[in-house]
Amino acid sequence: MSPLSLDLLRTFLAVYRTGSITAAAQTLGLSQPAVTAQVKTLEATLDRPLFDRLARGVAPTPAADELARRVAPGLDALDEVVAAELPSGEAVHLGGPAEFLSEVVMPMLAPLVRDGLRLRVTLGLSDDLLAGLAAGRLDLVLSTIRPRLRGVQADPVYDEEFLLVAAPGAGPEPQPLVAYAEDLPIVRRYWRSVFGRRPSMAAQVVMPDLRGVLSAVRAGMGVSVLPAYLCRRDLAAGTLVTLAEPEEPPINTGYLAVRSGARTRPAVARVRDHLTRELRAVQSF
Repeated sequence: MSPLSLDLLRTFLAVYRTGSITAAAQTLGLSQPAVTAQVKTLEATLDRPLFDRLARGVAPTPAADELARRVAPGLDALDEVVAAELPSGEAVHLGGPAEFLSEVVMPMLAPLVRDGLRLRVTLGLSDDLLAGLAAGRLDLVLSTIRPRLRGVQADPVYDEEFLLVAAPGAGPEPQPLVAYAEDLPIVRRYWRSVFGRRPSMAAQVVMPDLRGVLSAVRAGMGVSVLPAYLCRRDLAAGTLVTLAEPEEPPINTGYLAVRSGARTRPAVARVRDHLTRELRAVQSF
């Protein structure tokens, strides 16, 4: 491998954009020692440090900022050239939350799939998916957090509305709590926004899938806070009821993120434009 091979520069750019040796290794499909060795080789070749090691992740030095400014456009353009040579049926790699993609996004993409789109979907948490996007393993990501990665462009495209729900006949307290995670991220946000305080109860049932939380609440296991798009059919059917009617229900903004090297590819641009238009047409879910 030559001192300034494309492999070294791609690895450098992955670390630079994700801000983490570990995240870059995961997204590049390399071991962490391999990524560390490649960064050290590049630093030795350039005779200057590129990253300061932090307790969590790395921070670029001014030399890294300058190197990224010089090489990122060329590497991204090379990715576009390679993509342009692929067959017209190339797959678009989309990432996002399992529940939102399954319930909302997949039906929106059905017309494109019927028209020949090849789609590969990765489900997961926003931080992990955005790291994969920055390193080139994904083309588009629907993120529930605002992306702040270099080489990633993101636009707000929808709002999630949250509801406090239970099976008919239940009350908000002291009913058991069903939650997505032990630290109650969704419940905590709702309680602070609507009731002006942190929730005092602990979860009796924890399931890291909002569809599973919905099923548990529907079965009468307790109360929970869920996005409105998951609850509307049950609310209409009377199998769930809302336990609070705040004037301004808590919302969370969702973003559609694309990496710089993928946004001009026709298939990616088509999916991005279609989802942006469809999601903004509905706006709140």
